[in-house]
Amino acid sequence: MSLREQALSELRARLISGALKPGSVYSAASIANDLGVSNGPVREAMLSLVNQGLMEVVRNKGFRVIELTPGDRENIAEIRALLEIPSMAKLTGSQRVRDSAGRFAALASDIVDAAHKNDIVGYLEADREFHLGLLDLLDNARLTRFIGTLRDQTRQYGLYALAAEGELVSSAEEHQGILDALLGDDPELVASLMKTHLRHLWTGWSSPELEPVDDPTSPISAADDRGNAL
Repeated sequence: MSLREQALSELRARLISGALKPGSVYSAASIANDLGVSNGPVREAMLSLVNQGLMEVVRNKGFRVIELTPGDRENIAEIRALLEIPSMAKLTGSQRVRDSAGRFAALASDIVDAAHKNDIVGYLEADREFHLGLLDLLDNARLTRFIGTLRDQTRQYGLYALAAEGELVSSAEEHQGILDALLGDDPELVASLMKTHLRHLWTGWSSPELEPVDDPTSPISAADDRGNAL
């Protein structure tokens, strides 16, 4: 792993943990000093996070961590549901999924292990590889990259809430069920399981400013109905 990749991994972990706070500005030099590396790899890593919508450049100061509003999170939830639910349903019964079943079963197990340890960073890494790895099987790189960016922008908002509510293990265990459904022949079941899975994250984002999960106008509910029509 290159120094840039190491710096990027560490920055991601700090974003997830909240060590890098939304709205705050950080210089590449201060982060580099903290990590004990030169400025170059850290600046490159921070620019990668800018491209992913996680940070923004503040001229002559450094990089600000993007702070998403409740409206931003609602919009992203709707887009993710519109794209991920029907996309995963398309993979139902795919030979490519069957050929890779062992890999995804191992990732599903890793996600559960991380949840039991309350290892949010480990959970996120395995969860990302599970979902984006499956989407990769559709051979649509633009779709996978776009969904990956949306996931990166929002995952840290929901996981700690799920952990605090004791729901992280339950959410983790859903991955094996999704994989089992993909190995079957019922795309509607896959869509239903994905809807439930995304709702777990939506619950983690809940605030008085957002609509409740069971409201038919919430992003997950509305987007799922439209997604099934695609």
